[in-house]
Amino acid sequence: MSPSPFGREAPASDGYDGPDAGLLAPGSAGSPASSTTSDAAYLRALLDAEVALTRAQAALGLAPEEAATAVSSAAVTGSFDLRDIADRARAGGNPVIPLVADLTKAVGAEYGPYVHRGATSQDIMDTATMLVAVRTLDPVLADLERTQRALARLAAEHRDTAMPGLTLTQHAVPTTFGLKAAGWRSLVLDARDRLKAVRDGLPAQLGGAAGTLAAFGVFGASDSRALVAAYARELGLAEPLLPWHTLRTPVVDLAGALAFTAGALGKPAVDVLTLSRTEIAEVSEGSGGGSSAMPHKANPVRSTLIAAAARRAPQLAATLYGSLVAEDERPAGAWHAEWEPLRDLLRLVAGAAGNAVELTEGLRVHADTMRRHLDLTHGLIVSERLAAELAPVLGRARAKELLSETAKRVSAEDRSLAELLAQEPELKALDVDLADWTDPTRYTGSAGALTDRALERR
Repeated sequence: MSPSPFGREAPASDGYDGPDAGLLAPGSAGSPASSTTSDAAYLRALLDAEVALTRAQAALGLAPEEAATAVSSAAVTGSFDLRDIADRARAGGNPVIPLVADLTKAVGAEYGPYVHRGATSQDIMDTATMLVAVRTLDPVLADLERTQRALARLAAEHRDTAMPGLTLTQHAVPTTFGLKAAGWRSLVLDARDRLKAVRDGLPAQLGGAAGTLAAFGVFGASDSRALVAAYARELGLAEPLLPWHTLRTPVVDLAGALAFTAGALGKPAVDVLTLSRTEIAEVSEGSGGGSSAMPHKANPVRSTLIAAAARRAPQLAATLYGSLVAEDERPAGAWHAEWEPLRDLLRLVAGAAGNAVELTEGLRVHADTMRRHLDLTHGLIVSERLAAELAPVLGRARAKELLSETAKRVSAEDRSLAELLAQEPELKALDVDLADWTDPTRYTGSAGALTDRALERR
């Protein structure tokens, strides 16, 4: 047994003591987010924030160029002991404090005083979090782009592929798979646009001990705003209007966009889960997953993992929204509560986006099955059309009465709606085209035009 920082004995290692490998997170294991949100990635972002601070001060003549060079040279991720920094972080409540001590020592006595000069821990932690978010969102946006292109192809190819529309789990009226895919794509584009807008606006954080930038004036900065601007430029982040230690708009905007993205990807996933059921089988994943017990199974695993992410994301975002209630000039607990749920949310969405690419690019659409299913209710799926067509000639009340009585007979006698209506004297006298009126493929309304309109969006 090995000692624990909590004063208890820790279980002996079996030889693996590395970072989280994603054993319980198959939805995101192996995605780019596994590396962009790892502890090592956060360490890299923290060091980048410290380097940028010294470089920004040097650019404005507030620190010698040699100090910026020395800090940059010392900020090598592999030179720092992650486990040791994590253990020592408990003393001050965040990893910046022990990291600054180690970085200052690595820089040396001459330029060590320029490390972290004027900043507070939250400046560095918030800035690093924004860097991690940007580095994670870039591949997510690329995956969303691939997904929308795949859905655009499906929508165009199946513009006129008729299928049963489902409302409250039951056949309603016919729709088209093209319109369904176009709707999925619309959600993905909404997510893409929201994430891109958030990513482009993620700001650096620099405020000093209580958000006044006071220490930088002592160090010679005549206009601290120029330093903030230089700092943001060094990092490639947006320049904040104000220090946002307790103004958490950037975090909640990010949380909202991520939760929306998870839900936007979850919609096609749950539709595929329904439509790929054995008894429906209107679509299937390109490569289903196996079962540990049943050799015949080809489970819709990609959809399953996306749906799982969509169910977890809102609760993670809720924690981040709760941190808006941050007291004073720097909060105790609200800021700290953000770190893990935000990282989990980034990982979930990145994994879902990657799975969405595989799902949509490999999705198989079984149009023949969709067509057969239109006839499962023996024509009742077009009862809405018949009611509209017959009302002007029979009167609304009589048309409703006739269709209600005939619908009961369809179920009881297992005969088609068209066959039974053709026997009605009232309709024989009217010489109506029942074959056309009861053809479900001819009652998809404006589905084709709506699909075309949706596909105009880029």
